[in-house]
Amino acid sequence: MEGLNSGDTAWLLTSAALVMLMTPGVALFYGGQARSKSVLNMFMMCFSALGVVGVLWILYGYSTVFGTELVGGGLLGNPAEYFGLTALLPNDEATEAYPALAFVSFQGMFAILTVALIAGAAADRMKFGAWVLFSGLWATLVYFPVAHWVFDLEQGWIPVILGAKDFAGGTAVHINAGIAALVLCIVLGKRRGWPREAMRPHNLTMVMLGAGVLWFGWFGFNAGSATSAGWAAGYAFVNSLAATAAAILGWLLVEKIRYGKATSLGAASGIVAGLVAITPACASVSPLGALAIGAIAGALCAWAVGLKYKLGYDDSFDVVGVHFVGGLWGTLAIGFFATDVAPDEVNGLFYGGGFTQLGLQAVAAFAVIAYTAVVTTIIVVALKYTIGLRVEDEVEQTGIDEGEHAETGYEFSGLRGGGGLGSAPKPATEAKATPVAKQEV
Repeated sequence: MEGLNSGDTAWLLTSAALVMLMTPGVALFYGGQARSKSVLNMFMMCFSALGVVGVLWILYGYSTVFGTELVGGGLLGNPAEYFGLTALLPNDEATEAYPALAFVSFQGMFAILTVALIAGAAADRMKFGAWVLFSGLWATLVYFPVAHWVFDLEQGWIPVILGAKDFAGGTAVHINAGIAALVLCIVLGKRRGWPREAMRPHNLTMVMLGAGVLWFGWFGFNAGSATSAGWAAGYAFVNSLAATAAAILGWLLVEKIRYGKATSLGAASGIVAGLVAITPACASVSPLGALAIGAIAGALCAWAVGLKYKLGYDDSFDVVGVHFVGGLWGTLAIGFFATDVAPDEVNGLFYGGGFTQLGLQAVAAFAVIAYTAVVTTIIVVALKYTIGLRVEDEVEQTGIDEGEHAETGYEFSGLRGGGGLGSAPKPATEAKATPVAKQEV
């Protein structure tokens, strides 16, 4: 490289900020789906990832992912090489198109987001302290090694040795988080009353807002992975739009056929499914291919979220059905829809490339599945039999917000006695008004 490119630097830093916004977006998306007595806990689980993973990323996470290999064969970087980022502090503008610390910031947001995604599987019932400890252990033992496999384009075994494509993290982020969520919710056990009792989202407006924030931030997630403000970024941006738009329609079509109604929760979930699926493929397929991937992802994930009822695992907010299934489909879809006119320059089955790329994509996906499943199981079981994972039954019944945080998301005291609204006489003009619906808790 010939020196600092201010445009590329600005785009990378802007993309990092967009990806950071995705973590609050996840909190809104999951928080709206929670019951009113659990909404703050869900926000806390997501925001705590900013704290825990952010600190670990500065200390040794970046070094583990992008350091000189500690273990050969593209398996693990050296956690001590860039410990505390001290070695990256000298000005490197003369040799790089963007400062190294800009890339540190961008990739750090990926690590934070991946951990936050897992939280949706553990709603209502996990000790906050256990979650915080799980976050640190999982980031260290699972995310950082897998991210080295995928994102280190000079050493990681998936791009360098295997030759599989994953532009922005279908394997390292979505398959990784989805499998971890599956393990966590199985070991945690089901929520009290699930699936016998209806556990409806308490605020669908919040869910829709969260999905919109995620879509906005995801343009930084995918297009920012080009690390430059050029053709590849524009290509990934358009494909992210195309796939997500098609996924909304695919999800709503399945809902309409199965239930006779198209729901706002379905639209919001379709947005996330499309974004997840196009993440690995956004620089490998044409816009027409992106439309196909998105439409199939919307329909496939809409079907997959029902598996938890058949298989009996309580994945509270469908992390498995959306992130694992969507991420797996998007990773494998490269083997079908990739075209060499795209930035990644490979052909899939439908463009004359045969089954070769599909096989490479499958190896990458199932290697991540196997590693994540085994190591996550070890972490979760160890926590269960040491500090314990689950809150007491009384806390779960009365509300994890009060039990774990001594707070509530909404203040209803003004509606009860003491001269509040609940004790005020009803005006004559409101005598025939429809009573307020009972707040679900």
